[in-house]
Amino acid sequence: MAHGNDAGGSIRIPASCCGVFGLKPTRARNSLAPHYGDISGLWSEHALTLSVRDSATLLDATSGPAIGDPYWPPPPMRPFSKEIGANPGKLRIAFTARSPLGTEVHPDCRDAVQDAAALCAKLGHEVIEDVPRFNAELLWQSFTGILSAGCAWVIDDWGRRTGRTPTSEYFSPFVWAFKEKGDQISAPKYLLAIQDLQKLSRDISGFFTDYDLWLTPTLGQPPVSLGAFNFSGGDPLELRRRMVTFAPFTFISNITGQPAMSVPLFWNSEGLPVGTHFIGRFGDEATLFRLAAQLEEERPWANRRPRISAG
Repeated sequence: MAHGNDAGGSIRIPASCCGVFGLKPTRARNSLAPHYGDISGLWSEHALTLSVRDSATLLDATSGPAIGDPYWPPPPMRPFSKEIGANPGKLRIAFTARSPLGTEVHPDCRDAVQDAAALCAKLGHEVIEDVPRFNAELLWQSFTGILSAGCAWVIDDWGRRTGRTPTSEYFSPFVWAFKEKGDQISAPKYLLAIQDLQKLSRDISGFFTDYDLWLTPTLGQPPVSLGAFNFSGGDPLELRRRMVTFAPFTFISNITGQPAMSVPLFWNSEGLPVGTHFIGRFGDEATLFRLAAQLEEERPWANRRPRISAG
């Protein structure tokens, strides 16, 4: 197990690139105590694991509210580890390989979704191509504003803890530019962004009255080379715009608070893992664990290793 936290995909993105299992739990499933309450509702704590069983067992050990938490999700019906090997039943799964933001999705990522959809159908699930209807551009812009405010907050928070004044010399140009963007957001604009995200969350969550799960690519591109997102001059925020193409899917469940997972079912012709992404209903990690264990049994990944290039 490797600890991870996830405000826009930071458990599921490396899981996809490394060929391991990555689950982002439901909002507040793992408490952020003792230092934090909810941090805009975007942040989740859990881990990347080699097996589905390990992820479920760890979540059993860590989940649950702490005294003073602002809220917590519905408790599970039974331990998450009991879901491993349990029959998921016939699930109704919607899928798409198209980016909600209109960005290009690499053929390998599209193929991964088609492959996962076919595998789920083979296992007896009802698989239908469909997407929720929502204003994706407003969702991304509001999310980016909240995230930049979060960047400014975390720098100021650690400045206060350490008694040191943060200055640009201690941070990469991108991080400092993102902080400065966050500093410019007024309290009313911040609350307007929260309002928009919560309204859009209702639009997206309503989709799950018709479907148990929503299947998409985890990422818009296969694993990239080390250094692909290094800042190389010019506008530091251009790096953020490049991230839209790379990761146009994972941030959605951070906004809605729903549990989501990246499952390593597909490997491209270069021997690199390409994750497939499933979002479940709020509070329903159980269905994700049941399906993931079924997929793992059908197509084991524990002994698969990505090719490593010396180039």
